[in-house]
Amino acid sequence: MLKVPGIAYGGDYNPEQWPEEVWAEDMRLMREAGVTMVSVGIFSWALLEPKEGSYDFSLLDRVLGMLEANGIAADLATPTAAPPAWFFRAHPEALPMDKDGRRLSYGSRQTFCPSSPAYREAALRMARALAERYADHPAVVMWHIHNEYGCHNAECYCDESAAAFRRWLRARYEDDLAALNDAWGTRFWSQWYYDWDEILPPRATGAVPNPTHQLDWRRFCSDELLSLYEAERQVLLEAAPSIPATTNFMVMYNFDALDYWRWAPKLDLVSNDHYLQSADPESEIDIALSGDLVRSLAGGPWLLMEHSTGAVNWQPVNRAKGPGELRRNALAHVARGADGIAYFQWRAAKAGAEQWHSAMLPHTGTDSQIWRDVVQLGADLKALAEVRGSVAPAEVAIVWDWNSRWAMELPSQPSGELRFHDLVRAWYEPLWRAGVAVDFVRPDADLSRYRLVLAPSLYLVDDEGTANLTAFTEAGGTLAVGFHSGAVDENCHVRLGGYPGAFRELLGVRTDELFPLLPGESVGLSDGGTGTLWTERVRLEGAEAVTSYTTGALSGVPAVTRRDHGAGAAWYVATHPDADALTSLLERMRTEAGVTPVRTVPPAVEATLRRGADAEYLFLINHGDREAEVPVASGARELLSGTAAEGSVRVPAGEVAVVREPRG
Repeated sequence: MLKVPGIAYGGDYNPEQWPEEVWAEDMRLMREAGVTMVSVGIFSWALLEPKEGSYDFSLLDRVLGMLEANGIAADLATPTAAPPAWFFRAHPEALPMDKDGRRLSYGSRQTFCPSSPAYREAALRMARALAERYADHPAVVMWHIHNEYGCHNAECYCDESAAAFRRWLRARYEDDLAALNDAWGTRFWSQWYYDWDEILPPRATGAVPNPTHQLDWRRFCSDELLSLYEAERQVLLEAAPSIPATTNFMVMYNFDALDYWRWAPKLDLVSNDHYLQSADPESEIDIALSGDLVRSLAGGPWLLMEHSTGAVNWQPVNRAKGPGELRRNALAHVARGADGIAYFQWRAAKAGAEQWHSAMLPHTGTDSQIWRDVVQLGADLKALAEVRGSVAPAEVAIVWDWNSRWAMELPSQPSGELRFHDLVRAWYEPLWRAGVAVDFVRPDADLSRYRLVLAPSLYLVDDEGTANLTAFTEAGGTLAVGFHSGAVDENCHVRLGGYPGAFRELLGVRTDELFPLLPGESVGLSDGGTGTLWTERVRLEGAEAVTSYTTGALSGVPAVTRRDHGAGAAWYVATHPDADALTSLLERMRTEAGVTPVRTVPPAVEATLRRGADAEYLFLINHGDREAEVPVASGARELLSGTAAEGSVRVPAGEVAVVREPRG
């Protein structure tokens, strides 16, 4: 669908930050680096519309013309993530309000109220002007709508947002205020509503807010931003129906504002921004998890719209990348399904809030290691052109649900130490180390192609999701459920009768009381491991105990259970096992389910597979400090070096190999 050959390569291009004499050098260096596509105009609203209704496209005309002349495609952005100062002087009511009632000021990015009619009108007017001017421009191959929706402004608590929230609620509850009161449990603390106009956003209040109120607010905020995306997409579609559109997700460890299961079907191409956490000693695991999740959202190949060549500028300490890390990071995304690799940004800024953010062309210029790595990566991606469009098959799925994440991390839980992303990563990590391919799924997804489904953290689940996971097990699948799952329904109401609520009968267990652990506290397990974060008093009601607690108040009580159910098996993990214990447990589950790794590889080597029509592409990333040798199929070829790889391939420490193995 994207009219760029092979694996697209480039980054955000912001020529408006530089004098025009620099642009010719940009074109020359882009060709040298192998750049094939750049995102243009993302933060250019103030220059394109210097005053309301008056447009100046002269700069963009010249830039797009230069890109076309140099054979570089444009991912043309609607610049609506950063309205200009004149807009806010005319419409101060469009500035967002925080939950304490303070109006924020303009002067950065993403500082607008998503429910503001004035903002929507101005954004659509800007999008329409761009679409009408550039719908037929030969350089434009994709629309880049907005930028990082929900970054910094997912929530606004102003009166306009309150009115929009009420409209959303009336639609959700079919104009039935009694249904809302029931769903929100408003008999508690005298919160009953007699009129829709009494309902406000969950602003700052004296005690703990209503959990369902907060959950519906999170759902509304995600949907409100999605409605802005859809409105801009419709304007672009009317003017240029053949040009695909995307917006950049932020599937990262620290971002949870949007329900991307609802967003992904609205995009022609799913794209993502991913940045490393400097404090993470094994950030390659987060790259893999993010890539697998984005591929699952896309249902196939996707685009990496932003990542960094080196350090970012927004963490307490911004770590530079080590030798070979730029290459390993980028190719790890390709291994997980990315058909495009791009950076923020092309040329490092000398002024502004992101002046210390790395770029493809650093402050030092071309006499730098980053530039040499960027040029090398361009050659690598050109060598991998045939990988484009191939898929990544998996037999294991991990359940990921934003509603459950939001609900579990609300205040007044049994433990405030639980973090959805951390729990999921703990279960994902042993599979990554073993080279087992993983998809992510909604609770109600089609699970028929999987052998093993894991639900590490599914606090909230509706009846449809429960029935779907139960049916998967009955049909012969192996299901594993983590603690504090199934506890509440879609309205955040506790499922009565004992925990784990929705999954109690399926798992064959019943818990009558929860015993969360304090920070630093642990209990012994009968398999020799330890458990942290959580314990509970489990009673067997059809299941068998696999592991029990050996210390603490629950000594002798089951900690891990298993039950045959239908043609399959259902496991319950009622604590947070240490890494070794969890690895052993998951290995037993996947062996029982018949799941095998992509390839048996030495420790520290990441193995991933993409499958094409007539070949399989084995990605081998050596994160260790020793050379590794991996067996490969007869007739194989290593694509990055262009050499034959009969029998095996050697991967030096810190390096990458991509092996084409013929199919059939």
